[in-house]
Amino acid sequence: MKNQINRFIQLEYSSGIILLFSVLIAILWANSGFQGSYHHLWDIKLALGAGLYQLNEPIHIWINDGLMAIFFFVIGLELKREFLEGELSSLGKATLPMAAALGGMIVPALIYFLINKDTSAEHGWGIPMATDIAFALALLSMAGKHVPASIKVFLSALAVADDLGAVLVIAFFYTSGVDFVALGIAAIFVFVLVAGNKVGITSVFFYLVVGIAVWLCFLLSGVHATLAGVVVAFTIPSGRLLERMEHGLHPWVAFLIMPLFALANSGISIGGDFLNTIVNPVSIGVSAGLVLGKCIGIFLFTWIMVKIGASRLPSGATWKHLFGMALLGGIGFTMSLFISGLAFKESLLIDQAKYGILIGSVVAGVLGSMVLRAD
Repeated sequence: MKNQINRFIQLEYSSGIILLFSVLIAILWANSGFQGSYHHLWDIKLALGAGLYQLNEPIHIWINDGLMAIFFFVIGLELKREFLEGELSSLGKATLPMAAALGGMIVPALIYFLINKDTSAEHGWGIPMATDIAFALALLSMAGKHVPASIKVFLSALAVADDLGAVLVIAFFYTSGVDFVALGIAAIFVFVLVAGNKVGITSVFFYLVVGIAVWLCFLLSGVHATLAGVVVAFTIPSGRLLERMEHGLHPWVAFLIMPLFALANSGISIGGDFLNTIVNPVSIGVSAGLVLGKCIGIFLFTWIMVKIGASRLPSGATWKHLFGMALLGGIGFTMSLFISGLAFKESLLIDQAKYGILIGSVVAGVLGSMVLRAD
């Protein structure tokens, strides 16, 4: 189990570096003389299938609804493994990271909602709720000897619990116009997967084909298609098949899918009036939610759990370590960008959310690194 955790941390560290370069490339590209090609590329349509069974969508939709379903599938595999044998496998282990994750979701959402209450943008309260584990672990690892290994494990468990919360938020609050016939057919395919698990089917091909059918049904149902990835992941037999799939897909997600998603979604234009552009309720709500909300929520809920005796601090960790880690929890890049695309339809609001995500994540990352490196 320790080797799995170390491998996960190292993979996320490397992924975080590549993710950072993808974000920088997207921003530079979108603000260069070639900015037209940036936006044109993601709008190119690709068709799969034929006739009535053809899907013809822009590249950015294939990335956000298709490739990100694989990202969510890997999240689902990680969640299942953690619930079975990891840091969330017992009440004693799960109490502290689950409480910290809960605080890190409630407080940012509340801050954003209060700033944007009674406006057309108040539905974006879910944007600052998520932590980007790749960026956060990358910066945490860079702190080196200043951070005990237990803090990295705690952040990993917190991020997994945070992912679960994000999945539930998307499912219940960012899904509308459900086609229950398509959803009912999806349920039948999920039953087939569960039955296959029960009778001992361990064929990757079986779970792939039926899993794609579930994804298509979710796509047609109005429930966001990426959630199919989590649902299918929980039907995968535990043990060697789950481990083989997770280990096989994780590098593809870390080094291809997430950087590609960042490249396609991070291209925000930074004009001469940038400072005036970011002074709006959405950008302020998102950045304040990430920097203040995440830090206060994670730290406060952790402090309460320790003070009432329900949990203990991770081995070798101090409150300074927890405070620095709570700040890093405000790096909400990948999932925050994803939720902003679900929360808003207007391009102006999406851009404002992206400004807030970028500023909030950078500030949270810098402050968290400074706290952790301080003697």
